[in-house]
Amino acid sequence: GMGAATASALPPFLVGALAVQLRGDLGFDAAGLGLAISAYWLSSALCSAVLGRVAEHLGARRSLRIGLCANVAVQLSIAAVARTWGALVVVLLVGGVVNALIQLAVNVLLAQEMPPRRLGLALGAKQSAIPMGTLLAGLAVPLLALTVGWRWAFVAGAALGLGALAVLPEVHRAPVPTADRPRIGDRPLLPLVVLAGAGALGAAAAGALAAFLVSGGVEAGIAEGPAGLLLTSGSACGIAVRLFAGMRADRRQGGHLRVVALMLGGGGVAFLAFATGLAGAYVMATPLAFGGGWAWPGLFNLAVVRDNPDTPGAATGVTQTGIYIGALAGPLVFGAIVDRAAYGPAWVATAVCSLLAAGAMV
Repeated sequence: GMGAATASALPPFLVGALAVQLRGDLGFDAAGLGLAISAYWLSSALCSAVLGRVAEHLGARRSLRIGLCANVAVQLSIAAVARTWGALVVVLLVGGVVNALIQLAVNVLLAQEMPPRRLGLALGAKQSAIPMGTLLAGLAVPLLALTVGWRWAFVAGAALGLGALAVLPEVHRAPVPTADRPRIGDRPLLPLVVLAGAGALGAAAAGALAAFLVSGGVEAGIAEGPAGLLLTSGSACGIAVRLFAGMRADRRQGGHLRVVALMLGGGGVAFLAFATGLAGAYVMATPLAFGGGWAWPGLFNLAVVRDNPDTPGAATGVTQTGIYIGALAGPLVFGAIVDRAAYGPAWVATAVCSLLAAGAMV
């Protein structure tokens, strides 16, 4: 599941990490880069609610096979035929649809077939795909882009998708009978919409963190190399906390959204520390920013899945729409604030988003 989710989320991170080489070859500016990456998350947001039901109808494994084959095709297309900015955007639009299908299919697979006592850890591992994607994209620059060329980084990404497809298990246990549990049709839609809004705010803050931590750190006086290492170490911290939080959640009966709210609150404090513009504050607050402000999605999905056990794809399809909208809007708004004001006000706005998300979770 984690391999599939990582391969699914990799294209936009690779585009961002390889931006210097891509812009040199395809001839587009920074605004074009932002629009290209936004296209990926926009198509994911538009398709998420529908594809959640599609994943349930087709079945998790069939959906994953289709999605992973399409993901491989998307990455190979970028490597082989993306010769202009417009072609890159078209392929990324398709990739966003594929991403939505894969992410929701993994949710369905885990919800239906993981033992309940391990579901929290499984979802935490699956949600670690995003920071893992940032790690792999960062490694692709020195290992591939600066040696054999940026196109080979997408070939390597396609190989990851093929690997996930190859290890997709065929044998599965019978789903646990759920006749005594209410279906999504018996539950009001409003709580899912509220959670989607909260997820959008939290994801906007997390997206800004991932996109601007390095440049904000450099602005605060940290050298480029150490600032990049700050992102790498923060991503690793986020992965560790997601796994630990999932293990802890498996030992609790409920209260997952309260923990999510605490994590988002901690992220808000970290973003306020960034707003001081002090290099030391960046270094000290980065673990809290990633371990709190960007480590909550696994618990968030666990709460939604456990509350909608018969239709996890449809339910997370609704909430995931908010996540994608936030991931799309957060970096765009943050960048606009930086251009009009400075990093300090932008980080304050990010903190406000995180704290509002915490309040909505409660």
